[in-house]
Amino acid sequence: MMFRLSSDAMRLAIPALSLTLLLAAVFWMQPRAVGYVGLNLLFNLAVPIALATIAQMLIMAVNDLDLSMGTFVSFVACVTATFLRDAPATGVLILAGAIGTYAALGVIIHLRNLPSIVATLGMSFVWGGLAVLLLPAPGGQAPDWVRWLMTVKPPLAPMAIVASIAIASVAHLLVMRSSLGVLIRGIGGNQRSVERAGWSIVAARASAYGLAGLFAVLAGISLVGLTTSADANIALRYTLLSIAGVILGGGEFIGGRVSPIGAVIGALTLTLAGSFLSFLRISPDWQIGAQGAILIIVLALRLMLNRLEKQEKRR
Repeated sequence: MMFRLSSDAMRLAIPALSLTLLLAAVFWMQPRAVGYVGLNLLFNLAVPIALATIAQMLIMAVNDLDLSMGTFVSFVACVTATFLRDAPATGVLILAGAIGTYAALGVIIHLRNLPSIVATLGMSFVWGGLAVLLLPAPGGQAPDWVRWLMTVKPPLAPMAIVASIAIASVAHLLVMRSSLGVLIRGIGGNQRSVERAGWSIVAARASAYGLAGLFAVLAGISLVGLTTSADANIALRYTLLSIAGVILGGGEFIGGRVSPIGAVIGALTLTLAGSFLSFLRISPDWQIGAQGAILIIVLALRLMLNRLEKQEKRR
């Protein structure tokens, strides 16, 4: 029992160490980044990425994978920049319907035994098409309250850091401390045992997908608050970024093993990696590959950790 706790701590320490080393390297290369303004610029886009990562984490907690995350966040951004500003009531109804669609998708995947990768890939074309219908060209405008919320300046730390801490705390309480979170992770760990205990797998999966839709909606809204406008392709990279953020944060594709705090740290690391690679004057064409190299290094450390854990259990 003691080693399991130690292993979990080490699993969380790896992404924390990665973020610390990356931040130290950025400060060494750009000393002017040290301080309130510098941190705000470095982590400016961290909030929507962190929210999308938590959404992906909820899907992965039930052993599924969402390949529509980027297009869904883009769709939400288009709704936010149009209906949510000009017709708030209609915008809220559309976003509520989108969350309901996410929950229904989880039910359909379970009842029809569909591969989540195929189902969500198909939905990505639906969300992308709806986004293009709303905004054929970049445009729209962020609601005033969203813009204010994302640009407010707390006294001690930039909004991005304060919001990331709040996201990690809420997600941790929801996934790791609540009965619903235990049920969701239980489905990922051993679905048959959960079903034998009398719990509804359909309701639990619908809840996981619905919560993922909620966090993805918040990601799209916060993204528009930062960019002030929207585009049908504004968040296409969020699909891969969200998956990478979960893995960097200690999550796994199967087994219901996820870490909300680690996922947020992973999102912060990926956000900071973009600035770090820019300081190295690496072409944007190569930055995605460099971020992949960072992910491979972290996964290699995780593999070593898993082998140590297995060796300890054999003793």
